[in-house]
Amino acid sequence: MATTYSRAERAARARAAATQLAADGIDGVVFGWVDNAGLTRVKSVPLGQLEHAAEYGVGAVPCFDVSLVDDSFTTAPSSTGPVGDLRLVPDLDRLTPLAAQPGWAWAPADRYTQGGAPHPGCQRRFARQVTETVERRGLSMRAGIEVEWVVADTTGAPATFGPGYGMTRFVEHSDYLREVLRALTAQGLAVLQLHPEYAAGQFEVSVAAEGPVEAADTTMLVRHTIRAVSARHGLRVSYAPVFTEGSVGNGAHLHLSLWRQGRNLGHGGPGPHGLHPDAEQFFAGVLAELPALLALGAPSAASYLRLVPSRFAGAYRCWGLENREAALRLITGSTAGQANAELKCFDAAANPYLVVGGVLAAGLAGLECGLPLPPETPSDPVALFAAERLPASLPEAVDAFEKSALLRQALGSELYEAVLAVRRAEAELFAGRTDADVVEAVRWRY
Repeated sequence: MATTYSRAERAARARAAATQLAADGIDGVVFGWVDNAGLTRVKSVPLGQLEHAAEYGVGAVPCFDVSLVDDSFTTAPSSTGPVGDLRLVPDLDRLTPLAAQPGWAWAPADRYTQGGAPHPGCQRRFARQVTETVERRGLSMRAGIEVEWVVADTTGAPATFGPGYGMTRFVEHSDYLREVLRALTAQGLAVLQLHPEYAAGQFEVSVAAEGPVEAADTTMLVRHTIRAVSARHGLRVSYAPVFTEGSVGNGAHLHLSLWRQGRNLGHGGPGPHGLHPDAEQFFAGVLAELPALLALGAPSAASYLRLVPSRFAGAYRCWGLENREAALRLITGSTAGQANAELKCFDAAANPYLVVGGVLAAGLAGLECGLPLPPETPSDPVALFAAERLPASLPEAVDAFEKSALLRQALGSELYEAVLAVRRAEAELFAGRTDADVVEAVRWRY
């Protein structure tokens, strides 16, 4: 990653990369990061500037730490308004020619201060730090984030109304889906599944699990690629939590598995369904912190129009084997390597680096405290009187986040306060608005 190399090393690697990219017909490189509202921001440079950018970074204003979904701004204790600058430093390990955007390559960026120090508000840095803490315990985490999207025609209406998971919409868009598959594969991504989803115009793709930071990077690359392929087919894409009021929305389910010395701790252990003690305690920590984690993983007012019972969104704080109404669904898989847990309550309005970092921090707290996993919920929690509902609105999630000493410490004061300021401001922005207004306001922002 970018922080493991000196400036001189980054420059040397960029020179070598630029030579290869030029041979591949690349003219420019896009650097991407994700703000606290979950919006992807970019800057680009011509290929001849890649070496300078890798060595010194590209300027990026710090006010995006407190930007909202509508491109307005709020304030946080550390925000400086129009004053100051940061440097975007591309991670050359993830430099990827874009199959659906000929002539362009992409790389995720870390953010640094003008003096060359890591920016404390950098979400990617946060995810990396927590990952390194996990590794110091002799553990590793493999993660993958499902990507769901709605494809629309030029009028903004869903481009297909065939049955959910149905062959009709697959046939209607087979050329489009084939190009999505080809583009992702050409970029070195291992696609596991690609299929129609439930809502009108909705599809889903999943890729192979990776390390947490890498999984977040890949999620952004997958979304960029789908959007680019869609544009080439005259289609629009929305990753918003809800595209149509009252309908199933777009999730960004996080799959994760805990490993030690090559062994998957979700398989072959003495606990329920083969869980090892470390995995039990880790998942217990995640469940304990889940209401506050929603401020990271379900960060939009629209998120709570998706996160409702009986829509397989995981609206209840419970876990169960293959229980799609539970927030944490345990999956044993057909082999030892496939065992994992799925967090269903998150969506694509989230910054994926905040999500993986926050979940890892919560799981680590469960390990450190030896938290027991609560009893399993083996049936539909909607029908259980005692089932605990997760926050049902953004203000409720913000309240839980504000009370979380664990996440405040894990994120660090500057990043925590910036996230909190953005969530409070967006809760106020949408206060009193109808569900239809909320859906309309965010439909094309993600």
